[in-house]
Amino acid sequence: MTRLKKYLVLGAIVTVAFVPIAFTTSPSYFEITKNLDIFTTLYKELNTYYVDTLNPEKLMHAGISEMLESLDPYTDYIPEEDMDDYRQQTTGKYGGIGAVIGTRGDWVVVTEPYEGFPAAKIGLRSGDKIIEVDGKSAKTYRTDQVSAMLKGKPGTEVNVKIKRLQADGSEAEMSVKMVREEIKIKNVPYFGMVDDHVGYIQLSSFTERAGAEVKSALLTLESKGKLKGVILDLRGNPGGLLNEAINVANVFVDKNIDIVFTKGKIDEWNKNFPSLNDPVDLKIPVVVLADGGSASAAEIVSGSLQDLDRAVIVGQKTFGKGLVQSTRSLPFNAKLKVTTAKYYIPSGRCIQAINYAERNADGSVKRIPDSLKVAFKTKKNGRTVYDGGGIDPDVSVEAEKLTPITISLLTKNLIADYANEYRAKHEKIVGAKDFVLTDADYADFMAWVAKKDYEYSTRSEKILTDLKASAEKEKYFEAIQDDYEAMKKTMMHDKQHDLEKGKTQIKSMLEEEIVARYYLNTGRTEAMFKSDNNLKAAIEILKDEKRMNEILSKK
Repeated sequence: MTRLKKYLVLGAIVTVAFVPIAFTTSPSYFEITKNLDIFTTLYKELNTYYVDTLNPEKLMHAGISEMLESLDPYTDYIPEEDMDDYRQQTTGKYGGIGAVIGTRGDWVVVTEPYEGFPAAKIGLRSGDKIIEVDGKSAKTYRTDQVSAMLKGKPGTEVNVKIKRLQADGSEAEMSVKMVREEIKIKNVPYFGMVDDHVGYIQLSSFTERAGAEVKSALLTLESKGKLKGVILDLRGNPGGLLNEAINVANVFVDKNIDIVFTKGKIDEWNKNFPSLNDPVDLKIPVVVLADGGSASAAEIVSGSLQDLDRAVIVGQKTFGKGLVQSTRSLPFNAKLKVTTAKYYIPSGRCIQAINYAERNADGSVKRIPDSLKVAFKTKKNGRTVYDGGGIDPDVSVEAEKLTPITISLLTKNLIADYANEYRAKHEKIVGAKDFVLTDADYADFMAWVAKKDYEYSTRSEKILTDLKASAEKEKYFEAIQDDYEAMKKTMMHDKQHDLEKGKTQIKSMLEEEIVARYYLNTGRTEAMFKSDNNLKAAIEILKDEKRMNEILSKK
């Protein structure tokens, strides 16, 4: 950090920190006022004498960013121009056409329309290039710029010209007119039966009404009359509103049960959050699916249900975010999102995995080592659980590891591009749960992808490259060069061979992408069921009452 940035950071502490606490009550009052004086004087001198005209907003934002970066990733400054995006994140609402968009080369393209909203209703498809919005060319525009053009007040019209891939490989231009709607992204994008007696609820976020959506999904599943167990899928759920985490847990636990409590530096953040409503079902067996992408509110739900011995957690260790943020108002309609407390789940444990207050010499953060983790007991059955590193699953399922060739195909968007071509050539397919890519289809994919550029290195090749670099550095390479070249020739990957070897993994991803072109997220989710080992493990547990009881009673 430069000396200038350092002092900007110190000064910026005062400019953003007007919470309702008098500075005179702080033991660091002198340091605050001293650095405020340094900051204002420094800026005055810069503004007067610096050779070029300063941009005050840019300079202040740089100071604020550097200051907040030294704290934790969740404390953030939100300027007025970003407030719409922030509100969308917390409410899940915005005015627009309802589609995910992304960049392909010089164009912004539709990557997936949301079910039930204007883009899907008008028939926009994944891969459609957006070339004009209301007569204004969209070429070379960034994704956020095109997104802003598509958004607007519900009820207003937007005219979009697109290019769509045809069966013969050409592109056809077409214009569509859509009426913008209030887009409310569902917290529960999918629920249904995955077995004759097992229900499944996919919860992808914790914006407003997450608890109500989970409640509605469970009631609908139970209304079918044969539900004997339910899977709550929190994988990849980054969290959201604390009160909605409590509402979701409350679906399965009784009223007036402590779900989470928070502890902060200020007394007002030392709070207990009990369940407030009558539950939907206290007896139905529950399995929660979690992984490394399950964070914050998702960990409150999975952790509290584990601590209350109400659910079995299946999958992988969760992310480990036990920090609570709140927003404080700043001048000129800006906001400060600031970490104010840590949360603790019913057993009394905090699952925060990283101590941002203590950093290594190079500035990197420290994870809490296993040796410092503390054991706690679950509330009902006294099972041992641990703090300091996320929620450990009761039943671990090894996460699927993507091969280098699969990673390359995904990052180069070749699986998505092939799905777009498949959609252009096939007007319809069978239902999402029944669709299977044939061997002939996979052979066609192999021939198609052989003409594409998708370089990658296997793990062995990377080790070999590192070996060469080390040998050259230590002056040994000349002695082993012949052996190195022989190993390189033997280990050099063959793309066609790797496509055959990785067929099972690649084929399942192709099936999910292709099905999504016809049935959107519902189809993608149902296509995933066939190859989802975590889901299969959850179903097996729910169908084996004895095993489930053993897991929940194991000390």
